[in-house]
Amino acid sequence: MTDADQPDPELANIGRRRTPKKPRKASPKSLENAAIYYLKRYASSAANLKSVLMRRVLKSAGHHGTDVEEGRGWVDDVIFKLQNSGYLDDQKYAETRIHSLYSRGLSLRAIRMKLSEKGVPVNIVTEALRVLSEEAENPEFQAAIITAQRRKLGPYRTRGDRQENRERDLASLARGGFSYDIAVKVVDTDTAGELEDYITLDPS
Repeated sequence: MTDADQPDPELANIGRRRTPKKPRKASPKSLENAAIYYLKRYASSAANLKSVLMRRVLKSAGHHGTDVEEGRGWVDDVIFKLQNSGYLDDQKYAETRIHSLYSRGLSLRAIRMKLSEKGVPVNIVTEALRVLSEEAENPEFQAAIITAQRRKLGPYRTRGDRQENRERDLASLARGGFSYDIAVKVVDTDTAGELEDYITLDPS
């Protein structure tokens, strides 16, 4: 077979390419099923789940002519039903998410911003952070220590001279949302052991 007889690889692959999957038509039942499936895979706030379901409604509107306002009503009904049945609880979501973010060393300011992005009401976030403050003495300072451990800052630094990198370490903590006073206290502590004596809440 000559080169001229060889099939064009571009043409040969045309039939194999997958066409974009057509979105399913939204309905009260399909949205409820989608919501339950999503919650089995991910923790979510009510506002975040509503946003997920509304994207389905909008896609359905574009492909099937679904009425967006009617779809919005279906979504509201699904959210209400899941809240009443206990599948969706912003308070529990906030407490769980806060502990997870805290364990990664996020500042309280950064945690509040993360939850706000997920649509958790301000009063629920404030209450969940209050619970954290009761569990740990000065959780903001403890979170800064955890961040220093993870990023090898201050007394945890293993590369380069500590004093030469002091400003860089302070800036790293500042970008994480920690105050200057806390950043200085962490970075200028002599040993890692001294910092770890302050940790009273297990971040694991």
